[in-house]
Amino acid sequence: MKLNEIRDNDGARKGKIRVGRGIGSGKGKTAGRGQKGQKSREGVSIAGFEGGQMPLHMRLPKRGFNNIFAKDFAEVNVGSIQKAIDSGKLTGTDLDHNALKAAGLARGGKDGVRLLGKGEISAKLNFTVAGASKGAIEAVEKAGGSVNVIEFVPAAEKAAAKKGVKYKERAAHKASFAKA
Repeated sequence: MKLNEIRDNDGARKGKIRVGRGIGSGKGKTAGRGQKGQKSREGVSIAGFEGGQMPLHMRLPKRGFNNIFAKDFAEVNVGSIQKAIDSGKLTGTDLDHNALKAAGLARGGKDGVRLLGKGEISAKLNFTVAGASKGAIEAVEKAGGSVNVIEFVPAAEKAAAKKGVKYKERAAHKASFAKA
């Protein structure tokens, strides 16, 4: 067998039907679209249209709310951290988002890690996280560790604050020229 002889088995790939190529093809004339009307033509966008009646998706009540300003934290339980230490996945005493992510404990969480108190912890660890529950802080401190909760500032807020500083500086600069 040569490289130029390699091909699919017969019937493995079926060719596309070329519709509208005469009556002898079996899919000629109307090309399988029936006859006349809007649906027989190209560019039909009436899916979900109910003849002017209020469509079903508009008749049904809406439920819930999606908060676009909600923080996205990777939630990690102290019990799972203890399991990772026991199995050898997690080493070191100072843990932050990067260390937990490297160990496979913190998935996602673009706004940082939130420590939760489910489970038991016996290792003495120092955490630097974006948030922690009261139970998690108590469990870590009981084991002899500490929890440092940092205030996470999103990139958009940093940019807005920086823009505000530039505006204030520019206004002060203009004011100094106005006095002269």
